[in-house]
Amino acid sequence: MNMHRDDFLHLRAPGNWINDPNGFIYYKGEYHLYYQYFPYAPQWGTMHWGHAVSRDLVSWEHRGLALFPSKPYDRNGCFSGSAQAEEEGISFYYTGVRYNRYDEENIHLSVNDDFDSSQVMITSQDGYHFDNFHDKKMIIPPVADPSIGSVTHTRDPKVWKEGDTYYMVLGSQAENEDGDMQGKLLFYRSMDGRAWEYAASYTDNTGGYMWECPDLFCCGGRYVLCMSPMGYLKDGYEYENISVCLPVSFEASECTLRAEGAAELMDYGMDLYAPQSTLDASGRRTIIGWMRMPVPVQEENGQEWIGMMSLPRLVEYRDGHICFRPHPDAAAVFKKETDVREIDYGKPFKINTSLAEGDSLAIGGFCLWQEDGRLMADRSRVFGDVRGYRTRFSTPPLGGRCELEIYVDRNIIEVFVNDGEYVLSNIVYGLSGPTRFSYSRLSGCGSAPTGKPMVIFVP
Repeated sequence: MNMHRDDFLHLRAPGNWINDPNGFIYYKGEYHLYYQYFPYAPQWGTMHWGHAVSRDLVSWEHRGLALFPSKPYDRNGCFSGSAQAEEEGISFYYTGVRYNRYDEENIHLSVNDDFDSSQVMITSQDGYHFDNFHDKKMIIPPVADPSIGSVTHTRDPKVWKEGDTYYMVLGSQAENEDGDMQGKLLFYRSMDGRAWEYAASYTDNTGGYMWECPDLFCCGGRYVLCMSPMGYLKDGYEYENISVCLPVSFEASECTLRAEGAAELMDYGMDLYAPQSTLDASGRRTIIGWMRMPVPVQEENGQEWIGMMSLPRLVEYRDGHICFRPHPDAAAVFKKETDVREIDYGKPFKINTSLAEGDSLAIGGFCLWQEDGRLMADRSRVFGDVRGYRTRFSTPPLGGRCELEIYVDRNIIEVFVNDGEYVLSNIVYGLSGPTRFSYSRLSGCGSAPTGKPMVIFVP
C-alpha cells in the first residue's frame, strides 16, 4: 500500500477503507486533514486516523497513520473528532471506543452495539508527530446518566474556542417520551481545553435516532449547525443516515441552542456524509465531507480502495439560506478551456452551463435535466450492478434559474447549482461515452439536436 502517494482535487483512500474527515485544520501554512481509516481491508473495521496534507486544498499528500488504538479506552477504535490550534501546537479530541463484546469471527466488530465511548485528547506540536503511547488522556468518561446521553452512542467531539472558554459539542441520543431513541447534542465547556464540565443538551424534532458529527460555527453573522442524523430517511434504500444543516442561535454562556429554521440536506445527491469544517487561510468557513461508496474501486495493479472526500466547499449564509459553493482554490485550477471531444473521464474537468425546463445533459452516462423547475439526476447507467441504493435525485424548486458548475473526476460528479444554492454530488462507476447537451428530454437523457453552449475546462 502506497501511503505516500499524492491525490489531486479529491482525497481518496490510500488503499483499503476511509470514512469521516477528522481534525480538519489550517496550521502554519498547511491544511491537515485526518480521516477515519481501516488499513487492513476495503471494509469498515477498527478505526485509526490517517493523515493527509495540502498547501492549497487541491494537491494532497498522504502522510501515513496519525492515531491508532493503544489504550484500554480506545482499544477498539479512535473514532471521529476535531482539532484546535494552540500556541504550542495542536490539541486533538476524538472518541475512544472499547468493546464489551466482540464478534468471535471478526474482532473488529462489536456484538449488538455493546461498547463504551469516551472522549480523548492528544496533542501534537506540528500535526505530524503523535505519541500514541504516552500522550493520550481520557477527558470525558462514558456517559453514566441515560437521561443525558448514551454510554455507547456519544461521540465525535467538535471543539472550538470563544474568548477564554473552550466549548465542545458531541452527538448522542436519549429515550424520548414515547420510548424511542432520539438524537441530541451534548455541550461541554472548559477553561483550559483539558478539564471539561457538562453544560447543557439540545434536541428537537429534526429526526434521526442518533446525531453524528455535529459542527457548530458562525457564518454570515449567525450560527450554523451541521450534523448527520442516523435513521433520517425511511424510503427503503441504503443510506438512511444523511447530513443536514440549519440556522440556529447559540447562547455561549449557558450553552443553549435554538433552531431558527428547518433542517435542509447539505447535498441532494445523498452520498456525502459526516462533513467537518475549518477556517481556511483567509478565514473563510470551509467544509469537506466523506463521499460514501457502496463497492470498492479496483486498480489495474489489483489494489482496492473505498471512500473519498468531496471538494472543499465554502459555507455561506445568503438571503436566509445556507449555501455551499466550490472553494475558490479548487475552482481556480480549471483554467484551460477545451473541446468536448477532448474529454478524458480518467482526468478531472469542469463544465459550466445552464438548463432550461426540459433541457438535459449527459456526462458519460450520468444524466442531468430540469423538470418541473427542479434539477434532476440519474446515475443508473454508471452505477454498475449495485442494488438497493438510490439512483435518481432531485433538488428543491429552483425558482426559474438553473446555472450549473459541474466538477467531474474519476468516480465522482459534483453539481453546484446557482452558485452553491444547492449541491448534488454522486459517486459513479465507469463513466464512458459522449458528453452532450440536448434541448429536450425525450427518454433517459434525450436525443434532441445538440448545440447549446457549454464551456468545459481542464487544469
